[in-house]
Amino acid sequence: MPLDDAVRELATGSNLAALTTLFPDGQPQTQLMWVDADEDHVLINTEVHRAKFRNVQRDPRVTVTIWPKDDPYRYVEVRGRVTGIVQGPAARDHIDACAQRYFGRDYDAGQIESERAILRITPDRVLRRGV
Repeated sequence: MPLDDAVRELATGSNLAALTTLFPDGQPQTQLMWVDADEDHVLINTEVHRAKFRNVQRDPRVTVTIWPKDDPYRYVEVRGRVTGIVQGPAARDHIDACAQRYFGRDYDAGQIESERAILRITPDRVLRRGV
């Protein structure tokens, strides 16, 4: 099922998202992230050594909430599952493309501690407020 235009527009703008994953004991972890989208998926770029990556490998259920940078009272909440992970050069190129969108420059390679990975999130449900 393709993402609707409102979700794709928010995800491909320079807006932030809150990504929630689950630790092994069920405790949620939420972090502010850059966000992106393709036709069918919300995309989050992370590194393989991070807890969020380990969390989704074990339990792919996630929630991503995206809001316009100029109006945090409007948002979409995407509840779904990580159905694919892209690693290697494509993930490295993707973080540069995101950095260009957010800051107008490539990602600082000195900040990369491990391999980059794109989490491809398939929506199960989309909730919205004012969007």
